[in-house]
Amino acid sequence: MNFAPGRQTGPVAKKLNNMARLEAVALALPEAERVDIESWGDHPTFRVRGKNFVFCDQAATHLTVKLPSEEAAGLVASRENAEPAGYGLGRSGWVALTLAESLPAAEWAEVAEMVETSYRLVAPKTLVRRLDDPE
Repeated sequence: MNFAPGRQTGPVAKKLNNMARLEAVALALPEAERVDIESWGDHPTFRVRGKNFVFCDQAATHLTVKLPSEEAAGLVASRENAEPAGYGLGRSGWVALTLAESLPAAEWAEVAEMVETSYRLVAPKTLVRRLDDPE
């Protein structure tokens, strides 16, 4: 993963809950914003220019991210905590993950990488370039 500002490790990471960790990673991405959807019980989404790249619950123990199709299929096949996202989104590489309330730093780093991958697939190319070539 090339993007490190949101990644927390060591003692600090252990004190943060999933939502705090998710916000740190997602909101550090260019032009990302959190939008809570009232009609979904105020469930948070993370968006870039109006396009969702993460759906989650209030505790961020259930996340949905977009991955390349092959990566999504491999994750679903190899992890019991991953399944194709509902509403037909799974056909487009969206994967629903169920996470423990307190993840070890190494597992959280993997989730953070998936969040960045999802962002890269959804965001405009001009914003993705900003991740690869910081000013």
